[in-house]
This record gives sequence, C-alpha cells and structure tokens, in this order.
Amino acid sequence: MTTKYHTYIFTTYLNASHAIRWSKGIGQAHPHTYEIRYSFHINNGKLIRFNEIENKIAEIIKKFNNQFLNEVEPFTKVNPTLENLTDYLFNRFGEELNKLNCSLDEISVSESPMRTYQISIR
Repeated sequence: MTTKYHTYIFTTYLNASHAIRWSKGIGQAHPHTYEIRYSFHINNGKLIRFNEIENKIAEIIKKFNNQFLNEVEPFTKVNPTLENLTDYLFNRFGEELNKLNCSLDEISVSESPMRTYQISIR
C-alpha cells in the first residue's frame, strides 16, 4: 500500500540585484525577480494558519528586497550566487518553520524562467 505524504507548497518573490565575485574581480551588477517555491509538512498533523507561515518567510526576505545583495549580510562575505542564496534561504526557512512545528522539505529559487536551483531533503 502507498503511504500518503501531505505537503504544502508556497511561492513568494524577491526583487534584488547582485554581482558575482570572480577570481579576477566582480561581474556587472544586474537585477532579478527571484521566484522562491518551498514545500513543507506539518509535524503533528494539526492545522496551521497560512498567514503565520507567510509572515515568517516575509520577515526573512524583507532585508533583501529591493537591495543589492552584495551589501547585505551574509552576502558581504559570501558570494551572492543563486546557489548560495538558495542555501541561505533553505537554512533560514527551515529554522522558522521548525518554530511553527513544520519541516521544510524542499526549496527552489529561480533567477529567471530558465534558471532554477533546488535543495531537497531526502
């Protein structure tokens, strides 16, 4: 018999610009509207208010919105690549969702319709 696994999938957006640091300098600054999709499950099966989740996530991305990522921690030291942004958001979303008795299963961040980076729990 197949076991059902109940997952919520939410989407949010982040408008920000960045410039990638290379060994020979820094690339040209350019903007993105990042699409962030994340899935999670509730650990105890109880209901949760969606706005509680959305408010926590909005707080995390608020400091980056309409900013130059290279000038916002942790990207003053960490290269603001799509991969590093996704990893940072995975860790932060996971921390906040755990406080709400939820577990993050997956996050994908798209910097364009053609480029997405994804991190999953397996």
